[in-house]
Amino acid sequence: MNNTEKFLKGHSLRASDIDMEDLVSVFTREMINGLEGKESSLRMIPTYIEAENDFLKDMPVLAIDAGGTNFRAALISINNHGKIESGEVHNYKMPGLDKEISAEEFFRTIAGYIRPLAEKTERIGFCFSYPTEILPNRDGRLLQFCKEVQAPGVVGKLIGKNLLETLGTPEKQIVLLNDTVATLMSGKSSSVNKTYDTFIGYILGTGTNTCYIEQNSNILKNKSLDQTRSQIINIESGNFGKAPRTDLDLLFDSTTIDPGKYTFEKMFSGGYFGRFCLCVLNAAAAEGVFSMKAATMISRLNDLSSNDANAFVSNEQDSDNILKKCFSARRDDEKCALIINSIIDRAAKLVAANLASVMLKTDKGKSKDRPVLITIEGTLFYKLHEFKSRFERYLCNYFSGDKQRFYEFTEVQQSSLIGAALAALIN
Repeated sequence: MNNTEKFLKGHSLRASDIDMEDLVSVFTREMINGLEGKESSLRMIPTYIEAENDFLKDMPVLAIDAGGTNFRAALISINNHGKIESGEVHNYKMPGLDKEISAEEFFRTIAGYIRPLAEKTERIGFCFSYPTEILPNRDGRLLQFCKEVQAPGVVGKLIGKNLLETLGTPEKQIVLLNDTVATLMSGKSSSVNKTYDTFIGYILGTGTNTCYIEQNSNILKNKSLDQTRSQIINIESGNFGKAPRTDLDLLFDSTTIDPGKYTFEKMFSGGYFGRFCLCVLNAAAAEGVFSMKAATMISRLNDLSSNDANAFVSNEQDSDNILKKCFSARRDDEKCALIINSIIDRAAKLVAANLASVMLKTDKGKSKDRPVLITIEGTLFYKLHEFKSRFERYLCNYFSGDKQRFYEFTEVQQSSLIGAALAALIN
């Protein structure tokens, strides 16, 4: 065993250091605790969206997607053959990016964006990807904006109600949902010619999250729900707090702006992957894994983007890659690649455990003729070096033998808009 492998083993940074059976058991228990209102790192948030209902046909709805710095809108419908028909997608920037604005200006700007389209429909589906409390009427109260949007007066307000009132059409129907729920809903557009047992939505990009369909009878923290029905649950899986974190995970977490929060996604999501790799590389350098010259170069790095870390391990020929500039000796280069690859391999197993837990919780997918459809979005999932193939291997190995489940994956273009439209078209 060389010193790089000893380092990885000593800090439990290998996928083989994770007991997937145990991790699935713990994740599933946290899901159940969250549904029952017990202490849990998984919030298991009801969305009040019943994804198993039929959709209205040949009825245009206004689909809106707002998240980060972008705002998009389009008229979308489902024809009688179950196919999605979309009009032109209108792109704008989120209000409040250039300067702080009032709540009135925020809603007035959005209303101006969508008014011509809103006049053509009575239903609106709004994928609003900021922390929001979803209410039983499927409106949502904003909890906070991310740092890009400067409109503090909107915090605490009902997004749907205020938007409709600004449009002068309070009678219209509006449904709020987040991007993960929209991802699940968009997957239903793939189910026209095939029967699926249930649907799961998963995102792995800057952050990570999962949602699935749960029976209301299992949501014990809300006694007022119709026990005969079901709804989508937003797990907030990025906040899972009982993953097997190493000393370096704890060290890295302490350097973030919110230590102790969203610790699961800090182990692998795009918003953290590069910086976590740098934390690990610095530790390896301090322990003598690299040559003195390489160790010195690594210690001088103030930051490492996820793109640069991924490009390095993908062997992309980029002379501007800050990691490549750290190594003049091939041996150091190979050690760095081995460490980052190990972090990716571990990430693939963690994500496989996440989705295995959710699939088992649904108790679906036991027949080859009725698989579970998992719709996955997020740049990191599809672009991170060999991540997707490793993830699929870990999930396949887990669901072998007595635990066999049948499932398929799909990716849907314009998933946020399509998912928002389908949420508004639920009959």
